[in-house]
Amino acid sequence: MGAEATERTTPLEQLVGEAETSLLECKVCFERFGPRQQRRPRNLPCGHVVCLACVASLAHPRTLTLECPFCRRACQGSETSDCLPLLQLLELLGSPLPPVPAAPCAASRAPGTLTCHHAFGGWGTLVNPTGLALCPKTGRVVVVNDGRRRVKIFDSAGGCAHQFGEKGDASQDIKYPLDVTVTSDCHVVVTDAGDRSIKVFDLLGHIKLVIGGQFSLPWGVETTPQNEVIVTDAEAGSLHRLEVDFPEGVLRRTERLKTHLCSPRGVAVCRPTGAIAVIEHPLALGSQAGNTTVKVFSSSMQLIGQVDTFGLSLCFPTKVTASAVTFDHQGNVVIADTSGQAVLCLGKPEEFPVLKPVITGGLSHPVALTFTKENSLFVLDSAAHSVKLFKADWE
Repeated sequence: MGAEATERTTPLEQLVGEAETSLLECKVCFERFGPRQQRRPRNLPCGHVVCLACVASLAHPRTLTLECPFCRRACQGSETSDCLPLLQLLELLGSPLPPVPAAPCAASRAPGTLTCHHAFGGWGTLVNPTGLALCPKTGRVVVVNDGRRRVKIFDSAGGCAHQFGEKGDASQDIKYPLDVTVTSDCHVVVTDAGDRSIKVFDLLGHIKLVIGGQFSLPWGVETTPQNEVIVTDAEAGSLHRLEVDFPEGVLRRTERLKTHLCSPRGVAVCRPTGAIAVIEHPLALGSQAGNTTVKVFSSSMQLIGQVDTFGLSLCFPTKVTASAVTFDHQGNVVIADTSGQAVLCLGKPEEFPVLKPVITGGLSHPVALTFTKENSLFVLDSAAHSVKLFKADWE
């Protein structure tokens, strides 16, 4: 009888936990909304909601104008108003909710489902972040964003340990970063759409190498187990492999692995097999806009798996728009879905598509993914300007 009661209450507990992270938390400062002055939820004219304290901090001190941190629509501080539905929900729930208890065993939850355990960054620390990577030696989290310092390095607790790449500084200038990876010897590699180059730094931010003039629009970047760099060129429709002497800052060799791709962006390398996954964004109009294709090639560049938005729609109830791709430790392909605000596992490339939701709540606009050695998952949420760590509760 007790076991049956637990099973009946589990969906409610999950719903309450999701409400806490998705509805009752300001996505700028990550503080819980409340009825008191500074924590009151305020509607912006665009429909997004932030707390009153963040409205005050975002507003210009003289003109009192501000931009929505999520959609950039400008407004006056006086145009904001109390979000009555959230205030009523807070009143209904009463005092702050206790943490939702973890499921008693793996069998009581869907296999592979992850929940958010930690978030860091936020507006002001990160501005429209685009790329995410882990340093394989130190475990530090490296993020590229559109802030004053383009590269932010966080420690395991989410504190900003170091930052560099200041725009306008000739020795560090990163104009418009799109993606980032970290090599096995702790060099940071950034794709820069501003001058269509690839830039290599050491972990302290000292520039080691600038690779320019070879790419039309370098976008996604990843490293292989052999410490080579894999780069997509979205404008040229190609995939490249670079051999670099990182300590010396010398480009040894460039190889074009694939051509005739349709606006390739995200890229990932499977550590056990050497397979390479690429996300294509074919140019389209009307109902076809926003379609994506995930292609997986073997280490010898033979196509071993492919699925597109239409194919995924046949086995999933909503449209899937892939914005990022990675491999888990078992070689499964995992994608971020901006349409469903979710993370999905597509299974092994040879078995596409075996669609399984991994994360279904707590995300606004996921744009980058990376697994830790412990098989937890970092997700870069650009709309929330934050990094979120997801884990399996029963682990």
